Amino acid sequence: MSWEPEVEEIARRRELARQMGGPERIAEQHAQDRLTVRERIDLLTDAGSFHERGVLAGAGFYDGQELVGFLPSATVMGTARIDGRPVVVRGADYTARLKGGSEVETSKLRVHGGGGDKSGDAEAMALELKLPLIRLIDGFGADIRATAQMGRTYLPEMYWPQRWGKLMAEVPVISAALGSVAGLPAAEVPASHFAVMVRGTTQVFAGGPPLVQRSLGEQISKEDLGGYEVHARKSGVVDNDAEDEPELFEQIRAFLSYLPTNVHQLPPIVDCDDPIDRREEDLLSIIPRHRNRGYNPRRLISLVVDQGSFFELNRYFGRSQVTGFARIGGMPIGVLGNDPMHYGGAMSATEARKFEKFVDLCDVFHLPIVNFADQPGFLIGRPGEGVGTLRAGVRAAAAIDDSQVPWATVVVRRLYGVAGGAHQDFSRFCYRIAWPSAEWGSIPIEGGVAAAYRREIENAPDPTAHRAEIEERLISLRSPFSAAEAYAVEDIVDPRDTRRLLFEWLSTAYETQLPSQLGVRVRYGMRP
Repeated sequence: MSWEPEVEEIARRRELARQMGGPERIAEQHAQDRLTVRERIDLLTDAGSFHERGVLAGAGFYDGQELVGFLPSATVMGTARIDGRPVVVRGADYTARLKGGSEVETSKLRVHGGGGDKSGDAEAMALELKLPLIRLIDGFGADIRATAQMGRTYLPEMYWPQRWGKLMAEVPVISAALGSVAGLPAAEVPASHFAVMVRGTTQVFAGGPPLVQRSLGEQISKEDLGGYEVHARKSGVVDNDAEDEPELFEQIRAFLSYLPTNVHQLPPIVDCDDPIDRREEDLLSIIPRHRNRGYNPRRLISLVVDQGSFFELNRYFGRSQVTGFARIGGMPIGVLGNDPMHYGGAMSATEARKFEKFVDLCDVFHLPIVNFADQPGFLIGRPGEGVGTLRAGVRAAAAIDDSQVPWATVVVRRLYGVAGGAHQDFSRFCYRIAWPSAEWGSIPIEGGVAAAYRREIENAPDPTAHRAEIEERLISLRSPFSAAEAYAVEDIVDPRDTRRLLFEWLSTAYETQLPSQLGVRVRYGMRP
């Protein structure tokens, strides 16, 4: 007597699970320009690499001992590979969620199962195996029907943050918002190192429009409440947005490619065919001689790093601060820069929060940081003071002091004031070079003259001419060569040599500094 009938039953149940919520539910998902969870996993991961766990979990509907219906668990999870590297993937199957009851008439049937805590198991597996965790989030959290079924309410208990904190201190955690996400799943979105959503088809909110209308009396659409314009442009809840789901998955793959599998490994070095001694003539003129003119910082970065390797994070949040990953000679780095086309590159509270989070991210995963610094200072006036720029800026400076990764600063133009001073950690050696266009000080000369020489200027026969005379005299002291003579700056270099010089520094960092850090635990995890 063999076990063949039971083996056949396993195959039958697996096939039922792969049918998800059924053809009608799948058609509804596709009608909203959304893929099913299994299509998403197939698109994200290497072909044939997904090994599912808990495929038999779900709600079985029985007539006596006979299985007459099956609603699979709304969570699909398991291990897979992305570019050959192992990961844990957990996805929400929106088609398998009950809508006002089962599609199987249950009044006379016995219902067994329910799916269990597959989400928690995925997180535990990622933590134990030290593998990146990717959450494909599509759906809401609390459902008042659960309260009706229990016949009572329950006291909320936040045991999730403890698990999330451990995960974010050990492995890369990525969250993709792929539907209308509310409640606990919405909290999972920012509880990650990288969060991304699709423009126009996904939204994230603590409470959806019906709850907002009931509680606040406000009618609002899902997109206006929690769409990409809100969270990728204003709130910073997500880091990036994508045109569609395929682009979103490409961003996830790109993000992971710069990071180690866990904090116990170094970032992966890839082959590079971009010459290390490539000298870009455009670097000689990319910084305008006219000090009030801007330039394209992303082009500047692209001229130095490996071609096509710059992957930007949070582009539209805190727009005067540029953050992203890149490679030099195939070696991953974290990149900081300033965008003078927004606030002149000055740091406001949003830029400071963006800066702090990015430095922490690089520190947790051992990415050396290259800072292309052009920082005129904190944003002043009501726009800066009203949002708590000083407090956020001090936290950003503290993040630098806490960081342990190798740090290089390329002073491309301005460093002024407290914010300008926060361009590296001064408690240890950090590699620093300056371009001929660099300038620095406690305060820009023009504004400083107006403040320091106010009475003298006011009492002069020609205040305007006298102020210009003082400014001209002090501006002559702004040359970086004067600072170099006093060894206030280590070296002034030809901008075209920047790539080669950074490669030499980075090669030493990857050979000697980073390996020694693997045995040293990060002094903190990483809060969302």
